[in-house]
Amino acid sequence: MRWIELADGVYARRYAELDQTLGLVVGTERCLVIDTGPDETHGAEWAAAVRSVTPLPWDVVITHSHWDHFLGTQAFLPARVWAHARCAAAIAADTDNQVTAWAAKYRAVDKHELAERLELARVVLPDHDTGDSTTLDLGGRTVELIHLGLGHTDNDVVVHVPDAGIVFAGDTVEQGAPPSIGPDSHQDLWPALLDGILALRPAVIVPGHGEPVDADFVRAQRDALMRFE
Repeated sequence: MRWIELADGVYARRYAELDQTLGLVVGTERCLVIDTGPDETHGAEWAAAVRSVTPLPWDVVITHSHWDHFLGTQAFLPARVWAHARCAAAIAADTDNQVTAWAAKYRAVDKHELAERLELARVVLPDHDTGDSTTLDLGGRTVELIHLGLGHTDNDVVVHVPDAGIVFAGDTVEQGAPPSIGPDSHQDLWPALLDGILALRPAVIVPGHGEPVDADFVRAQRDALMRFE
């Protein structure tokens, strides 16, 4: 576990498990927590890490409806929990299936504690809809929660921090491994979503898994997705 300070008040936190990257944006009045991790133990560590940086009230945004990005949310309550409406619906409908599948994967490689933590995690449904775009005022800094189309899922939301030139991309971008194309992905439309990220002209893009990258990396991943079609 380690912090990466990307800009003044903008941080990524890296975790070895799943090579995951979570995010924090701090204003003068509020902060925004980007994804909450795969279980409540992880979420509690993440919440404590955020509190080591800032005591400000927090909002939470869930970038998409995969278990490893939202099952730590209980540790952040009470909070406004933002996500695309389709994300909330998918969490409500599919979390049990995701938990069953991944707990079995963990047990198959003797990671029994992680399986148990996953099974014990309580589901917190997002209660605020980002729509296609929502702007949050954190005090002295705005952040934009943007649904740029279908890609990794049908409910991906990216977090744009305009004053810092940073985009938290969720799993629409991955570093250290190829993009994860699953049954709920829209591979044919995914490159256009990445074009939408590039149109924001970010200096730094933070993937949901892996180290922060630049625009050239995203262009290369877009081109690779197009070749996979």
